[in-house]
Formats: sequence, C-alpha cells, structure tokens
Amino acid sequence: MTDRPPRVAAIHGLAGFGRSSLAVVVPTLSAMGIQVCPVPTAVLSTHTGGLGEVEYRDLTDYIRPCFEHYQRLELGFEGIYSGFLSNPSQADDVAAFIAAWPDALAVVDPVMGDHGKPYRTCTPALMERMRSLVRSAAVITPNPTEAAILLGEPYRPEPLARQPLKSMLARLGELGPRHVVITGVELASGECATVGYDRGRNAFWYVEYEYVPAAYPGTGDIFASVLTGAMLRGDSFPIAMARATRFVELAIKTTFSYGTDTRYGVMFERCLGWLTHDEILKGYKPL
Repeated sequence: MTDRPPRVAAIHGLAGFGRSSLAVVVPTLSAMGIQVCPVPTAVLSTHTGGLGEVEYRDLTDYIRPCFEHYQRLELGFEGIYSGFLSNPSQADDVAAFIAAWPDALAVVDPVMGDHGKPYRTCTPALMERMRSLVRSAAVITPNPTEAAILLGEPYRPEPLARQPLKSMLARLGELGPRHVVITGVELASGECATVGYDRGRNAFWYVEYEYVPAAYPGTGDIFASVLTGAMLRGDSFPIAMARATRFVELAIKTTFSYGTDTRYGVMFERCLGWLTHDEILKGYKPL
C-alpha cells in the first residue's frame, strides 16, 4: 500500500483543440483517481483530422531529459502509457521508461492510422519502431488498421468472423504483449464490438456496442485511458474492456445527440462523472 494514488507517465502528443491525446488522457485518468504525469511527444494546435494547417512542434529532445529527471527524483510509477509518437526515435524513449519501471503496467496505444490508411505523420520508420515497441508492452490497443500494420498484413475492410479475429488477436499476442485489444471491430454477425485476448489465460473476449453513424477523433485515446485506469484500479481484463467500451459509447452517443461538428471530438466532459462509479460491469462475453 502507498499513501498516494496510482501514478502514470503518459507519453502522448498534446493537441490544443479537438479533444484528443493528452487533452483527454489527463482528465479521463484523473476522474478515475489516477495521478497523470504528462510527457508530451509533440504539441499541436489541433489534431490532424480536417482542421486545416496544423501548428506542430516535435518534442523529441525533451523526452529523454524528462525521463532522466524522473529517475533522479526516484519517482514511482504504476503505469507507463504511450500514444502518439511524432518521431521514430521516441519509441526508444518509451522503451526506456518501460525498462526503468519494470513493475509498472506498460500500455502502448500504437497510434498509426485509421480507416485503412496510415496517418500522415506515420512513416515507414515509425511503423517499424512501433512493431518493436509493442514487444515491451503488457497491453496494446490497436484499431483494425493499426492491427494490420503491426502484423505487416494488408488491411481488410470487410466484417470478420470470430475465428479469423481470434487468429489476429493471437498473432498480435505473439509479438509480446499479454493483453491485446482491437477497438472498432465489425463482426460478420453484424455486431460492432471491442475484442480482446489474454495470452496468459488463452482467453478471448468481446464487448458489443451500439453503432452510431459518426466518427470522432480522440475516442481511441479515451478508450485506452479508461482501460489503463480500470486495470490499475484492479478490474479484470474483460471488465476493464467493458468499462472502456461503455464510456466511449456513452460519450459518442451524448455528442451525437447534440449534433456538434464531428471534428471537435466527443463531449466527454459531460460524461466524466460516470467514471467515478465503481460498479462491476458484465457486458463482456467469450469470443
């Protein structure tokens, strides 16, 4: 037992407008009682999804001195959680954090692309470094596009049956992480779901959610943040999956009801109170 809340080093970008990256990571984890120590990989005026020419500053030269300062302070971290990386060498910096705090939960959200295409900031060199980084992670949270990139396979837009999904999850687990989650999956049965794999137990899970005909930036960041916070608070892996899925669904439905510009992200601020309830969720099923 410690006299403080769980502490997470959050190694992500910081977009000033659009509700993504550290702008959602910090309040989401804070609402769950987690102390967040932001380590920005870049600062951006907005996210890169359709808001014009973005003001962008790479912070690669900041990360390693920040890491060394935390080591001199002998800080303890219960979680190391990375997201958007703006430079391939930053993957090595994340790996250094993970190695320096080996008992911390290492979560890598491999932010590389969506809807079948890599983001414009995602170079082949970054893809290769990300494949290496996930070997150091305990948990990874790719979307279907990122899962295909990690596996070096072409993206397949068609709905997936359960056996091919299990194969994909297992092959991602073979890269190193014990827990794999793929978000935003369309099943051949017509359901939309989050799917997961616990390599230690060889157990596959899925959590259904209701589809909303809109796409918002930052939902992957929010999902991975809730998943991280839930696991640090003691949720089992499938319960953490269910908690993260339900919160993102709530934020999306809330936002959709107001009809706001999708580029502005989800109105998660109105939903943060839900995260303070520690109810045990049961909306998960074996895949």
